[in-house]
Amino acid sequence: MKQKVIIVLFVVFLTLTASAQTALKKVYDESINPIEQIDQAIVKAKAEDKFVICQVGGNWCPWCLRFANFISNDSTISKIIEENFVYIHVNYNPRKSEGEAKTQQAAALMKRLNNPARFGFPVFVVLDTDGKVIHIQDSSFLEEGQGYNQERVVRFLNSWTPKAVKN
Repeated sequence: MKQKVIIVLFVVFLTLTASAQTALKKVYDESINPIEQIDQAIVKAKAEDKFVICQVGGNWCPWCLRFANFISNDSTISKIIEENFVYIHVNYNPRKSEGEAKTQQAAALMKRLNNPARFGFPVFVVLDTDGKVIHIQDSSFLEEGQGYNQERVVRFLNSWTPKAVKN
């Protein structure tokens, strides 16, 4: 009996350890220039009459990866994004160890997006078709437990669609 309990506990431990270590998909391309990425998204958004959402953060940010996973696995949210936004993951890396050019690039990015880092990461910056910042969303208002709340995310997205803003 004692041996069965130990085996069961061991299996439970292995299962919990394995699921805790399941890595989320990295979604930030660290090799591209984020300013150019934004410029390209604006061109596409203008052509499609959509807005741009910049999910600013990095592969170093577990909450950033959780959000990317959350929206890709929710069909309601995916549909709202597909119909209304050009959605991009904008890599932010202010570390001086990456070199002076990357540090300056990170500073220029924050200036371009009206310093959204003050809200923590991820942070969502909504741009209109001219590239103007029209909203910065603090992600903490979208969180619930160790994840995100669908109702809050849907409310945020629906509040910043081109139709909602232009009417």
